Order: sequence, then structure tokens, then C-alpha cells
Amino acid sequence: MLTKAERIKRSKAPAASETQNDRVPPGQVLTDRFPILHEGDVPRYDMKEWSLRSFGEVEEERSFTYDELMALPRTRISCDIHCVTRWSKLDTVWEGIRFRDLLPLLKVKPEAKYVMVHADPDYETNVPLEDLMGDDILLAFNYDDKPLTDKHGGPLRLLVPHLYFWKSAKWVRGFEFMQEDRPGFWESNGFHLYADPFKEQRFSGEDLNIPEDEWHHKDFD
Repeated sequence: MLTKAERIKRSKAPAASETQNDRVPPGQVLTDRFPILHEGDVPRYDMKEWSLRSFGEVEEERSFTYDELMALPRTRISCDIHCVTRWSKLDTVWEGIRFRDLLPLLKVKPEAKYVMVHADPDYETNVPLEDLMGDDILLAFNYDDKPLTDKHGGPLRLLVPHLYFWKSAKWVRGFEFMQEDRPGFWESNGFHLYADPFKEQRFSGEDLNIPEDEWHHKDFD
């Protein structure tokens, strides 16, 4: 009997009629709704105690309050997002702080090439530093012109739309800058280190028990 991970790998790609254009990666289906998927319970915060930490290969560690982040320049973008569980949503609208606008405040050492994104509850995911330098890489606090809900990662989530959506960590709390790459939570459990949806970089070759219809059984907004 096939494992659930093997069923995802072998599941049939959507028919041509289901993909509107070349914006939809292979193996994905479009949805107008916003599925809610995450590990663990939704965190609740006292925003007076909330902080975002920068550490690792930096000249000095630093923590930011939410108010300090909100004082930085804001950017509004529209982008497509793609989940490893095979849904894609087009033309999503986000507002937040560009990662590259925050970066000069972090005093990152030149030898840092990778970032481990730390998030609640006890979650982490790895991203090359250069992949966080684009125009559409945000620390997002608004979605669809409304405050980001806690179920979708509020008060702050990372948005990395050119990679599978598990890289866009909800409830982000810190950035660890590293010289060498290392796997995060899902990457240590069978998912791809990089996660390019247009190359279908879903898995590292190890099995991971995720049903092919996982997102159909979750809540939606």
C-alpha cells in the first residue's frame, strides 16, 4: 500500500482547464478561498511582550517590538501563493515591511548566506538569504487590506511567494543568520530544502504522511 506521501508524489496533475495560465505551477489546482493549515495551536499574544529577534551571524543581537517594526516603511503587493498540498491562490494582496528594508538594521555579517526563520509554536524553516531580498518578500501584517488574522499568522508572518508556502512562516519571531544551511521543521521531515513550486520541489525523497487531499479537509477563509 502506498504511503500518503507517495500518493502525493504520484497524484495526477490538474487538467489543462484547471490551470489558467503559466502562473500556476505543475501539480497545483486553483482555489478562490484561503485554506488554513499549520502545526500546533494558534498562539495568543500580549503585544506588550511580543518581540522579533535577530541573532546568529550578526554584529550584535537585536530585538524589535511590534511598534518599532510598524514605524518602518510599508509596502503593499499582489502575488500568487502555492502550497505543497497542491492548492494555489492567485492575486493575493498583502501589506508589510520588506525584509530588505529591515536588513540594514540587523548588521548581518558578510559571511551569512542562509537564514533560519523561527516562529511559534517551536517552528523553523530555512531560506537562502538572497531569496529574502526580492521586492515581494514581506514581514506581512495585513492581508486583503485587513489585519492579518491569527489563523493566517497574525500579528506577523513571513511572505516568500516564489517558494512553497510552508517557507512563509506564520507567527514569525526571529531570524537566525547562518554561514551554512540546515533543515528546518518540515525539511527535517521529508520536505525539500529549497521548495521551488515550478520545479515541484516538494520532497527530499523521504516519506511524509500528508494526504493528497489534505487542504480539502481544513478550514477556509
